[in-house]
Amino acid sequence: MKLTIAGSGDAFGSGGRMNTCFHLQTAKATLLVDCGASALPALKALPVDPNDIDGVVLSHLHGDHCGGLPFLILDARFSRREKPLLIAGPPGTRDRLHTLMEACFPKSTGTPWKFDWRVDEIAVGVPTSVLGHDLVTAEVIHASGAPSTALRLSDGEKVFAYSGDTEWTDALLPIARDADLFVCECYAFAGQLKGHLSWEVLQPKLGALAAKRTMITHMNPSMLARVEEARAAGVLVADDKLVLEF
Repeated sequence: MKLTIAGSGDAFGSGGRMNTCFHLQTAKATLLVDCGASALPALKALPVDPNDIDGVVLSHLHGDHCGGLPFLILDARFSRREKPLLIAGPPGTRDRLHTLMEACFPKSTGTPWKFDWRVDEIAVGVPTSVLGHDLVTAEVIHASGAPSTALRLSDGEKVFAYSGDTEWTDALLPIARDADLFVCECYAFAGQLKGHLSWEVLQPKLGALAAKRTMITHMNPSMLARVEEARAAGVLVADDKLVLEF
């Protein structure tokens, strides 16, 4: 797999980072994992052609993780995309995307599309297939008006795992175990946070997570100021435009 980070930031763009968006090239397809509000310009700055993306897999339905979808979809129409686009997300994705489309571009949901796109809602905890990948999700602790999930994605050769946004939960353990790369949110350096992890909480859990490699992302200023401590502990640190093959 090849990971290119279009956005590694929190909801507020701390450190000048774009909202969460991971561009993942696998043995089966080209995917986005999350598509935050800034995703489209971030992708074009890489540069990545959005029309090469086969599907989008969403961890949860906050704007900094899914708010870029209306722009991605309408850009595809005006750039004359031809191949299908799949959007896979937790229960509630279809209604939330309809609301987003209408809020951003009224009457856009009635647009006559020149390419096929669809939304698949993924039942939490039920193994499924997304564009030839094995996908399993687990519900985590992060209020978003719908189930928020961590996810584990395999193309049959490698495993990419991702925490989504969450405070500590043992549900992360089977998601991360033996993953070739586990990307984990680490919002702050210290403290017991509601809906998010801190380095103080995460660091003692790294051994139990048992991923082959762990990368932290979604950091606020307090964590960005202390990332060298994470690196010293053997953890990778996400950054916009970082490319990693694994």
